[in-house]
Formats: sequence, C-alpha cells, structure tokens
Amino acid sequence: MSTAIEIRDINKSYGNLQALDDINLDIKKGEFFGLLGPNGAGKSTLIGILGGLVHKDSGKITVLGKDIISDYRKTKKSLGIVPQEITFDPYFTVRETLEMHSGYFGIKDNSNKIDELLEALSLTDKAEIGPRQLSGGMKRRLLIAKALVHDPEIIVLDEPTAGVDVELRNSLWDYVINLNKKGKTIILTTHYLEEAEALCDRIAIMNKGKIVKVDSKESLINSIDKKIIKIKFSDPAQGLEEELVEIDFKLNDNKRQIEIETAKKDLDKILKKINSLNLEIVDIDIESAKLEDVFIKLTNLGGDDD
Repeated sequence: MSTAIEIRDINKSYGNLQALDDINLDIKKGEFFGLLGPNGAGKSTLIGILGGLVHKDSGKITVLGKDIISDYRKTKKSLGIVPQEITFDPYFTVRETLEMHSGYFGIKDNSNKIDELLEALSLTDKAEIGPRQLSGGMKRRLLIAKALVHDPEIIVLDEPTAGVDVELRNSLWDYVINLNKKGKTIILTTHYLEEAEALCDRIAIMNKGKIVKVDSKESLINSIDKKIIKIKFSDPAQGLEEELVEIDFKLNDNKRQIEIETAKKDLDKILKKINSLNLEIVDIDIESAKLEDVFIKLTNLGGDDD
C-alpha cells in the first residue's frame, strides 16, 4: 500500500512551549487512520501544519509524494480538512458557500457534488438560508461539506462530531465509511474514543507533542492484559466471599451480580471457582480491554505509575 502522507522530523514551538517534538509518521493511502491524544497533545497543530495554516519550525511533510511547501497548490487540492473552529461568511447561503468554495479549486459547475453533500449531510432543506440561521450542529455539517466539496483524496476530520446529535453522527459516519471504501484516505481526531475504536484501522497516540505509539487498533487493545467478568445470579450469591478471598470483586444488586477485573491468565481459574459453588447463573458477560484503557495507559491520565 502506497503512502498518502509522510511526516518527517516535524518540530514546532511557541516560545518555551514545544508543541510538536520530532514527529515522524506515515499514513497509508486508503486507510482509516486515528490521531488521538488529550487536549494540548499537538494534534491540531500538526493538522494546521499539514493544511498550511501553521508554520513548522523544521521537518518535512509530503502529501501523495508532493511537498506541502514547494507543491502547495497540488497538495491543497488533495486535502479536505474539517477544522474544529466554525467560521463562515454570513452573507452567503449554504449553497452559495459551497459554490464559492468549489471555485477556490477551479471547479466552475459543481452542482451534482453539492447536491450529493447536501443530501448526505441533511442540509438540503437549509440550502438557501445563511449560516447565521443554522444551529451549531448544522454549522458543523456545513464545515464538513466545505471540506469535501472538491472531492479530495485525503480527508482530515478534526473533532467532526463535537456537539453533533447522535442521528447526524451515525449518518455522517455511514457517508465517511463509504468514502473510505471507495479509496479515500481518512484521518480522524476525536475525543469520542468509541468512534476511533469502531472506525480506525491504525491509530497514533500523541501526548505532550510526541508520538507515543502507532499500531493497529487490534494490537493496541491486545497490549492491555485485562478481562472484566460480569455474572448475574438468580438468587443472592452465597459463599463468594470465602471462595474468592484472594480476588478483588464487586457485588451488586443484593449480591445477585458480581464484577471482577482480572488478567487473561486467571480467567479460567476464577470461572471454575464460581462454578464450584453451584449457583444458578442467568447471565454472563466477559469484556476485553477497550481503546480507552490503552489511551489512559499511554497518556498516563490515570496518574503517575508507581
């Protein structure tokens, strides 16, 4: 698989603050890539450099083999970036905004693509009104439409569903997934980790201006040795405290439900201990680690390690 974006030795500082510290990253053509990190990790700064809105101190970025500085006209056409900030000219309607934005890329008649985006993002009935009359969620839909109106090969979504209702979020992801299936490269930053877990093929986790880990979603999740066992009993469980004396667990619902967090290697032993009590089990659920667990571990959001 060829490379869509190649990032080499990117540094950026604001005074004494090192926003980006020697960033190196390859994003493959056609993949759905997640760029995650806490506030202040440097994600938006990196995207700003990619889009030409922030000047890097050093390093190089190529988009489909073209340098973002020396070949900026070609790279801008290849990119569609949905920023976090919502800004529009209030004197143009939704349709006029998209027509004008098409013109920036030399597209004279783009009515078919505009109609497609208006329909996909549920903006058709808002096409002839101005941005001032749109709700916050509608404005964010228009931001997304602007980024996609010139049919870019690479789509960068910087917190695209912030403040967006669940229905639109689902319809947006259906549309973006379809674009990815057609070969578009998608780069997503989001604080909704369940979105990244559901959508992304590979993920880079940033913290304090550095890339701390890049791997497939599956490898990241499997790096956490964690299982959560949830068992519901028909009657209040008797004997659990004695049988599981060396194991931490929680009893809920008048001792009718137990929850245990354990390592994978101890899973069979714990289930055998519970089974030995001959309790009537009405439901059992075993959960693995989630992307959130990996995120917290790698960004140390849970506190300092001992």
